[in-house]
Amino acid sequence: MMRCVHLLLLPTLLLLLVLPISRGRYNDDFDDGEDIADFDDNDFAEFEDMNEDLAAETETVPLPRVSPSSPPEEDEDEDEATVELEDGQDFEDSETQDQDMYSKYDQEEFEGIGDMEKTGHSLKDPLIIHTVPAHLQNSWESYYMEILMVTGLLAYIMNYIIGKNKNSRLAQTWFNSHRELLESNFALVGDDGTSKDAVSTGKLNQENEHIYNLWCSGRVCCEGMLIQLKFLKRQDLLNVLARMMRPVCDQVQIKVTLNDEDMDTFVFSVGTKKAMARLQKEMQDLSEFCSDKPKSGAKYGLPDSLAILTEMGEVTDGVMDSKMVHFITNHADKIESIHFSDQFSGPKVMQEEGQPLKLPETKKTLLFTFNVPGMGNTSPKDMDSLLPLMNMVIYSIDKVKKLRLNREGKQKADRNRARVEENFLKQTHAQRQEAAQTRREEKKRAEKERIMNEEDPERQRRLEEAAQRREQKKIEKKQMKMKQIKVKAM
Repeated sequence: MMRCVHLLLLPTLLLLLVLPISRGRYNDDFDDGEDIADFDDNDFAEFEDMNEDLAAETETVPLPRVSPSSPPEEDEDEDEATVELEDGQDFEDSETQDQDMYSKYDQEEFEGIGDMEKTGHSLKDPLIIHTVPAHLQNSWESYYMEILMVTGLLAYIMNYIIGKNKNSRLAQTWFNSHRELLESNFALVGDDGTSKDAVSTGKLNQENEHIYNLWCSGRVCCEGMLIQLKFLKRQDLLNVLARMMRPVCDQVQIKVTLNDEDMDTFVFSVGTKKAMARLQKEMQDLSEFCSDKPKSGAKYGLPDSLAILTEMGEVTDGVMDSKMVHFITNHADKIESIHFSDQFSGPKVMQEEGQPLKLPETKKTLLFTFNVPGMGNTSPKDMDSLLPLMNMVIYSIDKVKKLRLNREGKQKADRNRARVEENFLKQTHAQRQEAAQTRREEKKRAEKERIMNEEDPERQRRLEEAAQRREQKKIEKKQMKMKQIKVKAM
């Protein structure tokens, strides 16, 4: 019990000792006559003292060391700011602050600060405007290639239109000047072949921009006549440029097909020397029946520029009468070639796998090739000047119908044709044997397949025996022929 009392008295004594001390301090703080109420109203006095203490510490602490590897940021160089302190001092922009701050420290200790300052100055250097290259500028010189292409295209289109119209105009001029002569000699002029019945259209048939055709028929001793106007490719600009280096002329080609009974057996040709040499190499009939070199026509009064190819001399004498010589002499500059043949089959056949097994089909034909004057610079008057040559064509048809060889000439012509046929058979003998062997093998193969497809075994056996008997008979016949040949030889 006494112990508890002592414990209660001890805190009471300590409390009595503390009260006089706190009372004395409280009286000292208010010695100047300040009221306690005034002191309590200044609630922020304690915080103001703390701010003053923090500002003093900031001035005494040194600035942190700046690493030389970290360059000043561009934002500090670009942005400007003014800071006002409590005592009224103003600072310059961030760039001036950085320079003042770096100047306080040793240059040897902080490397790279000078370079940073130079970099900052270089950003304020004036911009240098370079000249744009010529090929990047928007000017007409940059499109010279496109301009050339468009110009070339326009030139090609204009040349196409002009050339096509000129060829059409020349063809129509020729037809107008020859129409009366053709209609007086042929019942049908200008059949285009589109209808079943032959109808005279009375106009040219255009095959393309530089070729025009005209078909005529309905005349005695003549199956038909095909006239082909072959103009230069004036619609093609490249061809026009090529002709500047090598001029050529327009041509008129006429092909007359005669009836079999209206022409005798002969081959004859007359024309320029160059044309005769070319035709002798290319044409099948001239290379086989006119093997001699082209001969001069001076004997018949022809110009030196012309030459003659003939199967026999009798044919030349019969064809080259005074009227024919007159036509050829007066128009020698327009005549390329004249070709009469009863064995006409066209150019030589060039086959890669060998010669044909049959002789080519032949027709009795008259061929005329005329050159239009002007060497490419053809005018409508030049087309009209070809009318006398068409008269020569009509005269040649009647002349060939009347021409007949004598007995010796006829026999010689027959021998020539038999010789050509024999040479052809010799050349194709091996090929014909091979073809015959192939046909026999195919026949045997077909027969064996027929026997194998037979379902009845008895019938199949009879067919095999019949095939063996046929083979045995063929072998016996060959043996008999060989024996007969040996007996004749003895």
